Amino acid sequence: MSEEKIVMVELKHLRFYAFHGVYAEELKAGNEFEVDAKISFKTNTNLITHLHDTVNYTRVYAIIRTLMEHHEPLLETVAMKIADEIHKEFPFIHSTEIRIIKLYPPIINFTGQVGVTYVKQCGD
Repeated sequence: MSEEKIVMVELKHLRFYAFHGVYAEELKAGNEFEVDAKISFKTNTNLITHLHDTVNYTRVYAIIRTLMEHHEPLLETVAMKIADEIHKEFPFIHSTEIRIIKLYPPIINFTGQVGVTYVKQCGD
């Protein structure tokens, strides 16, 4: 009987300059964003030695970069689209967690950051 293992592939602190937001100044000036992606999948392989047996983080980065370049009013929409595209590219994955932080939100006298986290899970 083979032992089932869970592998997590992560991309952290990806930085993008983009134009997501609902306010006119956000569409005009843009903002800096940070994206984290955590992707998990199950494997019965004792040792992963081939790229086709795992999640190619180069492809994941390309998906994130492409979708960050397209304006969306809501970060929730961006996160959900990223997760959907990752699941299409890698149908064997179990779950994807996307976190998007807007580093400099246009809120007067605000200190801190705002963001969203979206988790998409597939059935076993």
